[in-house]
Amino acid sequence: MDQKLYNSYVKILKNELVPALGCTEPIAIAYAAAKAHEVLGQMPEKIELCCSGNIIKNVKGVKVPNSNGLKGIDVAATLGVVGGRADRELEVLEDVTEADIEKTKELVQQGFCTCTLKEGVENLYIVAKVIAGEHSAEVTIVNRHTLISRIVKDGEVLYQIAAHEDSPEYVDKSVLNVKDILEFADTVRIEDVKDILDRQITMNSAISDEGLNHPYGAQVGRTLLNDYGNDVKIRARARAAAGSDARMSGCSLPVVINSGSGNQGMTVSLPVIEFAKEWNVSQYKLYRALVVSNLIAVHQKKYIGSLSAYCGAVSAGCGAGAAITYLSGGSYEDVSLTIVNTIGNVGGIVCDGAKSSCAAKIASAVDAAILAHYMGQHHRSFQPGEGIVREDVEDTIKSMGYIGRVGMKDTDTEILNIMIDRVDIDEVCK
Repeated sequence: MDQKLYNSYVKILKNELVPALGCTEPIAIAYAAAKAHEVLGQMPEKIELCCSGNIIKNVKGVKVPNSNGLKGIDVAATLGVVGGRADRELEVLEDVTEADIEKTKELVQQGFCTCTLKEGVENLYIVAKVIAGEHSAEVTIVNRHTLISRIVKDGEVLYQIAAHEDSPEYVDKSVLNVKDILEFADTVRIEDVKDILDRQITMNSAISDEGLNHPYGAQVGRTLLNDYGNDVKIRARARAAAGSDARMSGCSLPVVINSGSGNQGMTVSLPVIEFAKEWNVSQYKLYRALVVSNLIAVHQKKYIGSLSAYCGAVSAGCGAGAAITYLSGGSYEDVSLTIVNTIGNVGGIVCDGAKSSCAAKIASAVDAAILAHYMGQHHRSFQPGEGIVREDVEDTIKSMGYIGRVGMKDTDTEILNIMIDRVDIDEVCK
């Protein structure tokens, strides 16, 4: 494999597969708030947030980690100010104390934090402004949960950067394609990816265990195991769903994310790990399969974007299905059939924010991916021209990306309108 392309693939994995504590949208808000507090250099009197609709949508219904079950944008921002450590980035709330939580409750009751919706901006957009007397500090995050694009103190711009080719933050994901991903997986030096994949296996397995052992959320994972049986196809779904059960309910355990999402990070990894155990494949084969699942998911998301009305569990589940096919010795054609069959089945699941039902959507996406795998084993697939399925796997991925980024834009707006009570459903549905 060309060395430059090889290095790009390694860099993509290292940039994407990072630990995060709790749902990444409230964590991103806490991170922005903690950084603004750090820049201000004193405890602020108030914090003003300005966020995109997708951020608001994904924070509204999910519990903030290490908050003793509290929810909300104001909680995430206030806790970030009170007890957050900006240097920990997506683990910003790791060291929060009981005293910090009590202080946060008091400040939230006092109206310490306000938030306004910002329209016409990137789907992932956060501005956190903290104010103390005549002094203020403002931090802007755009496009990626830890990408601080602008820092202002007392009206003076201290830092400003764009995620472009000249930026150290930039990763060229346009080089991703299914054929090269499989070649990279076959040839990658394990030492180049072992540490990040070991971390993904360890952290994501731990939170899955937590979700199976305790009654978090709607208990989707536990329901699957209790009522559907113990077949590997059920265990693969249950493991991923259980991790989400715990994570969406405020479990303090970190996970390794994919495409900026913990749910997607668990979905691309846990089903693959479960099939690897069932089939007794080597650890090195598992590493290579996880390379496939992670990169296939990122490949799809590069067209869709970080946040949209398109449920990211689908692209992540699709990546897991592709990796399961790879684990079984499947060829490029077999992996392509798995991807096409998954997209042709559950490509329309909508994202209506981060919350407990994400676990059920993960279970559905993984179920579709496993079905797609077994269909492909028998050379059965959805045909070009049927819906959004096109002539080859790359064009099918692009067509779904277009639907997610462009076609579902209005859907995204209307979902948010429903969630923030901007629309009278009874009147509209007369």
